[in-house]
Amino acid sequence: MGVSMNQLYAEAGVKRKDTAATMGLRILMFFGIFISLFLILLGQLWSYLGVIIIVLVFFFYPRLSVEYEYVFVDGQLDFDRITGKAKRKTMLRIDFEQVEIMAPFNSPALDSYNNIQLEKKDFSSLSKDSKPYAIIVSAGSKKMKILFEPSEKMLSVIKQKNSRKVALY
Repeated sequence: MGVSMNQLYAEAGVKRKDTAATMGLRILMFFGIFISLFLILLGQLWSYLGVIIIVLVFFFYPRLSVEYEYVFVDGQLDFDRITGKAKRKTMLRIDFEQVEIMAPFNSPALDSYNNIQLEKKDFSSLSKDSKPYAIIVSAGSKKMKILFEPSEKMLSVIKQKNSRKVALY
């Protein structure tokens, strides 16, 4: 997609912090490889099972590494998931026409949304040091809360395009 000079454009990205579940899966995969090697040494039918386990581990292990990239182009924001530093998938695309407010995650500007049932999408790094922003999007009768970590450039470009919808406090 080409971006003309009069369009506002910014991109940012974060690497997702490993959760306890992700680390547990990695440990299980290492045990799986050791068990597979043992099965291969047993020979016969067991070696096929061992090879299958090793192939599955090598297929799924890279998918545990997750990064999110955000791309803002002229009023539209895409959230892409990148697994194994190779496979990219657009997880969500929002149009700022549907955005009610964008503010830092703990902002008082979001207080009125705390008691509303919202579908939640988290595209943040999950890091303790991160400063995620929340976007409240309305699509028909459904409201969604999206967490992400925009760069300073992305914040300024979004604010430039949609100043009345962005709270920076």
